[in-house]
Amino acid sequence: MAERVALIDYGAGNLHSVHNALKAAGAASIAVTDDPAVVRAADRIVLPGVGAFAACMGGLSALPGMIDALEARVLGDKVPFLGICVGMQLLADRGLEHGTQQGLGWIGGEVRPMEATATIKVPHMGWNDVAPVAGAPLIEPGEAYFLHSYHFVAADGADVAAVTDHGSPVTAAVARGNILGVQFHPEKSQAYGLGLLRRFLDWTLP
Repeated sequence: MAERVALIDYGAGNLHSVHNALKAAGAASIAVTDDPAVVRAADRIVLPGVGAFAACMGGLSALPGMIDALEARVLGDKVPFLGICVGMQLLADRGLEHGTQQGLGWIGGEVRPMEATATIKVPHMGWNDVAPVAGAPLIEPGEAYFLHSYHFVAADGADVAAVTDHGSPVTAAVARGNILGVQFHPEKSQAYGLGLLRRFLDWTLP
């Protein structure tokens, strides 16, 4: 398994639970960090996220050199990357929460509000099925824990790695190369979530 996992601390993540889940999944060394130098030396990078898109992107942008370090390591060196919940949504070009906010733009698309109906409640909260797309990395069929009011609408359907159903199909995961983002919370998804984290730690890219 990977020796050095960087868990990004930008004031917007469920860090304690994610750290414990990574440890339970077998991570040998986890650095909870806001230091770009640590990110540049990591073998795996995890970006958690809880709250509003704009606040999370603002928190990440406020760390001097962090986005540059992430892009150098993830886009340049192709180190395996996992985004969780809003950490996954930040991969998009933009988010439409409280106005338009630019995202990282690593996977084309935008994060839009989910629409409530008489029978469909927002936020989407609780356990729901995860249905992987054929050929998607790391994602297996099962049930995971979701908590979100906005969803990732990918510009290219080929970037969608899994879907769930909440009145209509909702993106549960996106993937491109060494980048994986999941809308659900692996750290709250018990055996299913630990299995995903284990596969992420073992992920060998071609």
